Amino acid sequence: MTLNRFAVVAAALLLAGCAGKAGSESATATGTATSAAATPGVVPGSEEDLATNVGDRVYFAFDKAILSAQARETLDKQAAWMQAHPTVKVLIAGNCDERGTEEYNIALGQRRANVARDYLVAKGVATTRIATTSFGKERPQADAICNDESCWAKNRNAITSVQ
Repeated sequence: MTLNRFAVVAAALLLAGCAGKAGSESATATGTATSAAATPGVVPGSEEDLATNVGDRVYFAFDKAILSAQARETLDKQAAWMQAHPTVKVLIAGNCDERGTEEYNIALGQRRANVARDYLVAKGVATTRIATTSFGKERPQADAICNDESCWAKNRNAITSVQ
């Protein structure tokens, strides 16, 4: 009888020890993955890191330079990424779809780049780390060259790239 109690207590302690250890390893692994959120083989602070792990572009509605909630979420991630990589400088390029005149689209693209820059600056990124430009409608996405809304929507963006 005493031997059976001893066996039950030993088994309970053994299982409790394994569960505690597994739980702590799981928490550590989760914490590491969450804090790093990096893709294996991608150099931290690189162009690929920004595009893969953060998101390098935000999209705009037709004829607008107003940030959507989704665009603000992406820019929040970019701001945090830039704060984690304080030596990185970026270029934000504003783009438009193919409709409208060249002059109008250059101006609209610049407004889009500026609104993205201003948002990052408001989040604590130094203005000296951010340059802006506009390509207007001159650099459409390769997979977005067609004559309908699905393609035009992809070309209305501001793309952040590492300099």
